[in-house]
Amino acid sequence: MKDIVQIEEMAMSMRRKALEMAFDCGKNGSHLGGGLSAIEIFASLYGGVLNVDPKCPDNPLRDRMVVSKGHCVLAYYTALWQAGFLSENDLKAFETNGSPFHGHATRNLSYGIDFSGGSLGQGLSFAVGVALSCKKRSFSSRIYTLVGDGECDEGIVWESLMAAGNFCLDNFIVIIDCNGLQYDGFTNEVMKMSPLSEKLSSFGFSVKEIDGHDCKSLLAALKTKTEGQPMAVIAHTVKGKGVSFMENRKEWHHSILTENQYKQAQSEQS
Repeated sequence: MKDIVQIEEMAMSMRRKALEMAFDCGKNGSHLGGGLSAIEIFASLYGGVLNVDPKCPDNPLRDRMVVSKGHCVLAYYTALWQAGFLSENDLKAFETNGSPFHGHATRNLSYGIDFSGGSLGQGLSFAVGVALSCKKRSFSSRIYTLVGDGECDEGIVWESLMAAGNFCLDNFIVIIDCNGLQYDGFTNEVMKMSPLSEKLSSFGFSVKEIDGHDCKSLLAALKTKTEGQPMAVIAHTVKGKGVSFMENRKEWHHSILTENQYKQAQSEQS
C-alpha cells in the first residue's frame, strides 16, 4: 500500500496518462469528463485500499471493484496500469481496432476487470449479488462499486440499494461520483437527487460525504468498516477535473482533443 504522497503522485500520473490516451485515440474520442472526475477515487482505491494482486487476479478472497459507471475507463485503465494489471502497451491499444480496451471495460480477470460496463445501473446490482455471495461464504472480501450521480436516475440503482440494506451487507461499499453533470446537463435539472445522503440513510446505509479529489479523505472513508450495514461514500467531484476548459462543461462528457487542447491540458498538470 502507498502513503498519501505516493497516492497523490499516482493520481497526477494517471491524469497525465489519461489525457495522452484520449489524444492518441484521435477521432474516436473518449469520455474525458467523467474519467477525469474519478481519478483520485481510483488512485485511492488501487493505491491504498483494495486487496488485489495482479499475480493472483482470480483469488476468491480478493476485494472486488465493480465499475458500474462504465464510461470512466480513462481513470479505471490508468489505475489498473499503476497497480500492475495493465502495461503501457495495453494503454496504447485503447480504442484501437481489435483491442480489448474499449470505451467501456469488458470483464477479464487477468486484467483485474470484474465486470463488463456499459448498461448504467447494472453494475450496482451485480456488486450487491457478489457481496451477498461473499458474505454467505464468510469471505473477508470487501465489494466496492462506483456509480455516477446521473446514473442514479436508473430504477435498478434503488432496487439494488434496497437489497444491500435489507441483507445488511457490511462488506459492500458504494461510491457515488457526484460531479453534478450527466450527458443531458446538470443532474439537479435533469432529475433532482438531493438530499442524497438522507435517501441512502433511509435505505440502511452508513453515509460519508467527502471531497472526491482529496485522497486523504477518500482513504479514510473507503477504509472505514461498518457492522451490520452497507456503506455509501458520496464523493463530490468536478467533471473534467484538472483541465480548465473541460471543468463543469457537459460537452466534454465525450469529445475529441485537438493537438492544441492536448498541449494546454498537459501544461496544466503540475
